[in-house]
Amino acid sequence: MAIKKIEENVPMFTKEQLLSSKRYNDKKDIISAILHDERLYSREEVDALIEKFMKGKVK
Repeated sequence: MAIKKIEENVPMFTKEQLLSSKRYNDKKDIISAILHDERLYSREEVDALIEKFMKGKVK
C-alpha cells in the first residue's frame, strides 16, 4: 500500500477510535477486518476503504 502525504489539520483516528465512533456503528465488522491496529486513518480514507470493500467480489 502506498503511503500518502498526510494533509495538515485533517483529523486522524486509530482503528479503536473508529470502532467506538457512532458514525461507523453499523460497519464495525468491516472496520475490524480491513483496518490495521497500528495505523491512523482519516474519515475520507476509511469511507473509501469501506466502499472498496463493499464493491469487492466474493470468491
